[in-house]
Amino acid sequence: MRRVNVIGVGMTKFTSPKALIPYTTMGKEAAMDALKDAGIEYNEIEEAYTGWVYADSCAGEKVLYDFGVTGIPIYNLNNNCATGSNALYLARRAVEAGYVECALALGFEQMKPGALGIVFDDRPTPMEDYFFKLAELQQLTAATPTAQLFGGAGVEYMEKYGIKAETFAKITVKARKHAKDNERAIFRTPLTVEEIMESPHQFGPLTRYQCCPPTCGAAAAVVCSDDFAKKHNISNPVYFLGQTINSDFDSTFNAKSPMRIVGYDMTGAAAKELYEETGIGPDEVDVIELHDCFTVNELITYEGLGLTPEGTAEKFINDGDNTYGGKIVTNPSGGLLSKGHPLGATGLAQCAEINWQLRGQAGKRQVEGAKIGMQHNIGLGGSAVVAMYTKD
Repeated sequence: MRRVNVIGVGMTKFTSPKALIPYTTMGKEAAMDALKDAGIEYNEIEEAYTGWVYADSCAGEKVLYDFGVTGIPIYNLNNNCATGSNALYLARRAVEAGYVECALALGFEQMKPGALGIVFDDRPTPMEDYFFKLAELQQLTAATPTAQLFGGAGVEYMEKYGIKAETFAKITVKARKHAKDNERAIFRTPLTVEEIMESPHQFGPLTRYQCCPPTCGAAAAVVCSDDFAKKHNISNPVYFLGQTINSDFDSTFNAKSPMRIVGYDMTGAAAKELYEETGIGPDEVDVIELHDCFTVNELITYEGLGLTPEGTAEKFINDGDNTYGGKIVTNPSGGLLSKGHPLGATGLAQCAEINWQLRGQAGKRQVEGAKIGMQHNIGLGGSAVVAMYTKD
């Protein structure tokens, strides 16, 4: 297997659905920026992996044909919130295995205002098993379904470890603080714990400011072999140390645990495999972009990834070990809570942020001396993808 380099990344400014920017415009901008960053032309791309959740079939071709109708394979992916990372995983694998020298991964999303809903109501929904299991464990309400899923996980954690509800709110405080220095983020205004707790209640410990917003945007990455990088005089690129992916385990549905229903075990298994593959532990990682669709998910993910032992997340947060000056800077971009969460683009936006951090190009949010970066992206339904990067 060959080493795989990330030689170009691109990302649009994330916006509200009210901006009414077409996915074609956003996708083209992100891909163009990634190609420009890599210093190559589109005709050097041998395969493209595109991801989106809310678009019609062949949306990837619709975006990329504006660059040229070159006959390359273009794959369209939809794996909920992990879609972008799935596209990146497959592009990396194609290069790693020697099928191509250079590939493009592109994610984009044009969302509608409001909470996520069911698009096709005349057939089984892939999420129904998760909600059936959740209904066995807690009383369902009129709250947004995803808030009930993750809010239920928060209730379980609070009951298990006795932490305060305000602890979750502190994660949004951090997210806003980080996002104020990210010109691409949708929410950049700082918030206090009091303001967050006083926002409309959703479910369990969650209030509105602890839930990621519907967002539109796109992100992309160009990946290639060492030979391709050398041919194009790309010195000292960021490269993958490892990347793992998995789906749900039996415990998701049978452990009687909301935390496991929302992917805690998927995350843990993918991280364990990554650490074994790379020989690098979580204590050696300098910066991470992780999946904070809700504050609850960021908190339980600290433990799922092994950033802090089980039951210690509250101390990890209160000690500031999740931000600048602590053990590991989590979501310097502002994360999904503040940068935004255009579903198909999120995994590639995480990749872009980690690349900027490792290159020393993150501006005011730069993590000093960052040498090893990690990303974590999940999609219920389900998929978990974790990756580790470095730069010589």
